[in-house]
Amino acid sequence: MSWVFVCGPSGSGKDSVMACARELLIAHDNIVFARRIVTRPVQPGSDHDPQTDLQFEQALRDQAVCWHWQAHGFFYGIDSRYTQAVRDGQVVVVNASRAHVESLSPSAGFSVVEISVEPAQLALRLSQRGRDSESSQALRLARNASFSSIRADCVVDNSKALADAGRALADYLLQVFGKA
Repeated sequence: MSWVFVCGPSGSGKDSVMACARELLIAHDNIVFARRIVTRPVQPGSDHDPQTDLQFEQALRDQAVCWHWQAHGFFYGIDSRYTQAVRDGQVVVVNASRAHVESLSPSAGFSVVEISVEPAQLALRLSQRGRDSESSQALRLARNASFSSIRADCVVDNSKALADAGRALADYLLQVFGKA
């Protein structure tokens, strides 16, 4: 397994948990954190490379994206350059969509980490980040029920201190993929 898909509901703090883990694992060059391509402008709390819909469509035609999906009205993708990192023996950690991960065959050679958060805290986070209307927030929260049985190799609770969640993700990556 060379791909690790980090999944969870919008507002669960996937980018923040991954950033914390990335800092803790800076000396481990076999673990790479991929940047996503998203057809949305960069906003506070998000970590991605923005593209227009036309740029993304061209990237797909050029096979410049190795993983891609659509969610919440945007296109998301992972640059194909990370495929070479996997070929070179590195582990690539991706902020991914639960729907995308559920569509993949378990034999595809990947691991899944689920970032969980208490429902009341999730609702508060979605409201505080100010990206979505109240109706859109309600749809995001309702959507979570359809992912109650995602196959996760590790579950990281991000309901309390971010540092604890980041440490839990880093510990999992080291335990499973770290080099001695």
